[in-house]
Amino acid sequence: MTGSTVAPFTADDYRARMERAARAAADAGLTGLLVAPGPDLVWLTGYAPTATTERLTLLVLTAGQDPVLVVPTLEAPDAAKAPGAPALSLRDWTDGKDPYVATAALLDATGHFGVSDNAWAMHLLGLQKALPGSSYASLTEALPMLRAVKDAAELELLAAAGAAADATYEEIRKVPFAGRRESDVARDLDGLLRRFGHAQVDFTIVASGPNGANPHHEVGDRVIERGDMVVLDFGGLKNGYGSDTSRTVHVGEPTEEERRVHDIVREAQEAGFRAVRPGAACQEVDRAARAVIADAGYGEYFIHRTGHGIGVTTHEPPYMIEGEEQPLVPGMCFSVEPGIYLPGRFGVRIEDIVTVTEDGGRRLNDTTRELVIVD
Repeated sequence: MTGSTVAPFTADDYRARMERAARAAADAGLTGLLVAPGPDLVWLTGYAPTATTERLTLLVLTAGQDPVLVVPTLEAPDAAKAPGAPALSLRDWTDGKDPYVATAALLDATGHFGVSDNAWAMHLLGLQKALPGSSYASLTEALPMLRAVKDAAELELLAAAGAAADATYEEIRKVPFAGRRESDVARDLDGLLRRFGHAQVDFTIVASGPNGANPHHEVGDRVIERGDMVVLDFGGLKNGYGSDTSRTVHVGEPTEEERRVHDIVREAQEAGFRAVRPGAACQEVDRAARAVIADAGYGEYFIHRTGHGIGVTTHEPPYMIEGEEQPLVPGMCFSVEPGIYLPGRFGVRIEDIVTVTEDGGRRLNDTTRELVIVD
């Protein structure tokens, strides 16, 4: 699937998303949604401004009303080319004019609006000043599941991104590890992800030996040695949708303890995957994976949540963590990635992206989860 193509989303696709989002906002008790540049705007309209700008750009969504995208005049031509542009109206404003007054005219003066999390404080404060009777809530708080359930086309894109990450792992297993720096292997991962179609690489974690005990280790110049366990965690965006996978390899023959710890994590990952089914709470996935590790005596060394959602970003709701009672729904996609981290010694993590099906779950990563020996 690394070379497969998917038809681009159409204006009708984006229109349906905007209508769905506006309805969800109304159902949540919101007057409407205010969406700034970022992943929510890309998902709703296909528009991603080419450069970060201090000028206000904001999509206004209200149930029963046509969507309006407020944009600076000098960026209006680019906005008009976005694939979702035919499904909305553009309202441009020129330098020297007050964009908040122009935007306020589109809003209920006493409304309660959901605002995308990455909106600039400057812009939100400007709207509050123009509409002192208005109030706001972050979209993560108000509509955490807005992008969580993927349609068939999105699932195909996520599967293609996962297949590209799998192809990357199959190739990275062939490169030399011993005697090379972590940064050298990370560079190989970056190149392979791009070779297999990723336009954006978000992370290439190569955590060798004791560095593997840090789940978010920053790649450094440590020279990988024979006898090292090496955690590989990599991903990014292909055709606008994310990949994220982790596998743990060993340079040369592992010890009995290293094999045992890897086997425990593999069993935990399998337990987490088998807990995926429609109607189950997100926390049940975390509990299933965590129970295996705790029963084996390593509970204190599993120090992060079991998973996170993925879509147009590599980390988004829902989260597989204790206390998250959101039920799983077919079309949700998220990671299942338990780990054990032994300070000063080594770490192990195994991660697949999983999507919820009508009767269970389906992995979007299919490379071996057995401990692989590398040179």
